Amino acid sequence: MNQILSPTTSLLTTPPLPPAAVQWLQQMGIAHREQLLQQGSVTTFLRLKAAGHSVTTRLLYALEAAARGVHWSQLTEADRQYLRQQLAAHPPVALPPAAAESHLFMQEAIQQAALAAQQGEVPVGAVVVKAGKIIGRGFNQPIGSKDPSAHAEIQALRAAALHEGNYRLDGCDLYVTLEPCVMCSGAILHARVARVMYGAVEPKTGAAGSVLDLFALRHLNHHTAVFGGMMAEECAGQMAAFFQQRRHQAEA
Repeated sequence: MNQILSPTTSLLTTPPLPPAAVQWLQQMGIAHREQLLQQGSVTTFLRLKAAGHSVTTRLLYALEAAARGVHWSQLTEADRQYLRQQLAAHPPVALPPAAAESHLFMQEAIQQAALAAQQGEVPVGAVVVKAGKIIGRGFNQPIGSKDPSAHAEIQALRAAALHEGNYRLDGCDLYVTLEPCVMCSGAILHARVARVMYGAVEPKTGAAGSVLDLFALRHLNHHTAVFGGMMAEECAGQMAAFFQQRRHQAEA
């Protein structure tokens, strides 16, 4: 593979991208090379496909060239073969919910996290949404319930499953203030949740990309799309405030 150039703040232009593709990317919030590099050319290609745009592997090559800041003709056959392999191995991609919708439901998850903090639990909250309505809420309470599985996501999934009368939550989204752990990620996949939106990353136990990425295992029989960093600053701040208060109480 050719070495990828350092990202710049340059706008994506034509060439190497077709004019229509530049417009599509702008609609997805991708207007600069560094944004395309962060998203990745293969994932971006699949997001365009999921949005209903007519795309071919030629556009995939153009996206990679744009990310590198070169013309598509400069990609070698080895480059193109590598991109095709990445495309074949990539798990399915879905589009994220609308920003207003994400904000509304993440706020609900943050409120659930506040309930956990009030009970002395690590402040993590979650809600399950179907067709624009919350069908399950949950907050972290393993200490109070003396249950190691009582994470916010599990609590919300249980409530949603009771509401639906089925452990399979097809067509449902889960919003959670912290990146899910291995246990919760497994439950999310088992429940057939369509999308997960999480706030703050969890560098110690996160199983959606921080420590490992269960959601990226293509050979699993179900795939859940994951979107991280939604209201991340507010979610991380809630967590930091909780532990700061706990330290002050310990020092008193």
